[in-house]
Amino acid sequence: MRDLMLLAASGLAREVLATVRVSGQFRVTGFLDDAPDLQGTLVDGVPVAGGIEDAAFFHDADFLVCVGSGTGRRQIVRRLAGLGITDDRFGTVLEQGVRVPPGCMVGHGSILLANVVLTAGVTVGAHVVAMPQVTMTHDNVVEDYATLAAGVTLGGNVHIGSAAYLGMNSSVRQGLRIGRQSTLGMGAVLLEDLPSHETWAGVPAKPIRQHAAHIQ
Repeated sequence: MRDLMLLAASGLAREVLATVRVSGQFRVTGFLDDAPDLQGTLVDGVPVAGGIEDAAFFHDADFLVCVGSGTGRRQIVRRLAGLGITDDRFGTVLEQGVRVPPGCMVGHGSILLANVVLTAGVTVGAHVVAMPQVTMTHDNVVEDYATLAAGVTLGGNVHIGSAAYLGMNSSVRQGLRIGRQSTLGMGAVLLEDLPSHETWAGVPAKPIRQHAAHIQ
């Protein structure tokens, strides 16, 4: 059994810890978090052993970035790359009942929690988070660092861009694309493509904001 360090002592990290304790997939030996008030404390019985940069000292452990934001996860992965930590050092956590059928793929550093469903030909990238009850149907592509909140449902042939965020219980019609770093609001129903760097919400979903990165 491999040792696993969870990066960021977050609510997501506690969910991962609970999942791993049941599955026995890894042995979680510590958290790493930059918050000074967390140093030396215990989170659900596991020590906060240092900051993110201290990952360089844990040569025999795998790592899992447990920041809720996809862009936040990407920033930490880049910091770790600067420390010489390569892709093969990232664990992938699947809740015990999650099946990855033949023809489906899940990238390194990804987290799939309880009752996530992959049907056929689904590609999940690296450092993706899928919260409980997410359904990914045939030929979905979910790019790196995307976040699918609890209850998200994707029709067939949907493409989710890098670091996009889909809110709880949102639904996406088949054949659509959601651009990189876009947000689909909680409970929204998407019936047309959502461009990069925009926030849409409602039923049917409509644009409510362009992100600054898109305007510049």
